[in-house]
Amino acid sequence: MNLKKILIAVDNSTCSEKAAKVGYEVAKTFGAEVALVNIIEPVPANISPDLTLAPVFLETYDNSEENSHLLLKEIETKFSHGIPTTYLSVVDSAAHGIIQQSDEYGSDLIVIGTYGRTGLYHFLMGSVAEHVARKSACPVLIVPNKYEEKN
Repeated sequence: MNLKKILIAVDNSTCSEKAAKVGYEVAKTFGAEVALVNIIEPVPANISPDLTLAPVFLETYDNSEENSHLLLKEIETKFSHGIPTTYLSVVDSAAHGIIQQSDEYGSDLIVIGTYGRTGLYHFLMGSVAEHVARKSACPVLIVPNKYEEKN
């Protein structure tokens, strides 16, 4: 397996931190570069009576983009240990955005965390990790939330 570009999907959760840690360890092992991707899920737009988007949508997006960049910087600082890192941040649905960014980046591997939800919630909401694994053009490493590094 020749891994030169690894895409790590992150959000503001402990399971994505575990995925980032594993993703950077894989990158170090293979001498790969990393792209951290954070998907900003669109906020339902408020339509004003004159059928224009309310200003609150634009403010929300600007704030989300800033928060996304701060999150990516924090993850890089915590886990990269000098591994070259690219930031990718787009407004999209989670699974579609991850797959699209992976294709554009030319990923050899996607690393993503999963909450491990089951039952009704999983049935109703599906799993972003499962969707990415089914639709991705490259291998996907899914890091479970229960993952603990063994020494």
